Amino acid sequence: MELIDTHVHLNFDIFQGEICSLRERWQEAGVKKLVHSCVAPDEFESIQELANQLPEMYFAVGLHPLDVKKTSKEIVRKIEKLARSDEKVVAIGEMGLDYYKAENKEEQKEVFKEQLAIAKELELPVIIHCREAAEDLKEICEEFWEKRGAVKGVMHCWGGNPGETKWFLELGFYISFSGIVTFKNAKEIKESAKIVPSDRLLIETDCPFLAPVPKRGKRNEPAYVKYVAEYLAGLREVTLETLAKETTENAQVLFGI
Repeated sequence: MELIDTHVHLNFDIFQGEICSLRERWQEAGVKKLVHSCVAPDEFESIQELANQLPEMYFAVGLHPLDVKKTSKEIVRKIEKLARSDEKVVAIGEMGLDYYKAENKEEQKEVFKEQLAIAKELELPVIIHCREAAEDLKEICEEFWEKRGAVKGVMHCWGGNPGETKWFLELGFYISFSGIVTFKNAKEIKESAKIVPSDRLLIETDCPFLAPVPKRGKRNEPAYVKYVAEYLAGLREVTLETLAKETTENAQVLFGI
């Protein structure tokens, strides 16, 4: 059985000095490849260094919506330049909209559009973060698709309801579920996970955040993506081997890995 964790943050200080032991555990769990996300371009070198150490790791470059205060024309150009600089860059992101306690919605929208344009130019998928902003994000994508053409990508760590899930499936996105789907009160997310077609489903940890049951409350790590896969398999009434095969193939198609 092979698994791909499509969203990790291993360059954070909380993992410092532990990559070898983490790697041993994710290999034991069947994780064969990982996609490392990026919250701001100044992370690029630390992520690239990890990717150089780990043949199974690929990565993205982008600007998280909670970090748009760092934006400038120079930053946007830097994202494009960095994306062109390394063949292990397989996506733009994470990017998107986060309206939880947000006071800069318009600025977030502009930066999101700029990164969509980069992804379209480079023919790379996008890794999208969306929190309490599904309607605006959908409208921006619909307008961009109409004017510039579709961009492929994934709604990462998805927390939307089934109606919102259908919106983004109709736009062509993959939907990725994290440990949140295993939480007792995540009823709408569980319903969303049931309706995603088998050829659009991805799994992730978003480590070090959001460890799944039975590790909830602990630091998350790539090995725990197996718990997400096991839970989703039960929820969707398929075998773990089937779900692992489907999600692995989907990740390989989307990210070209």
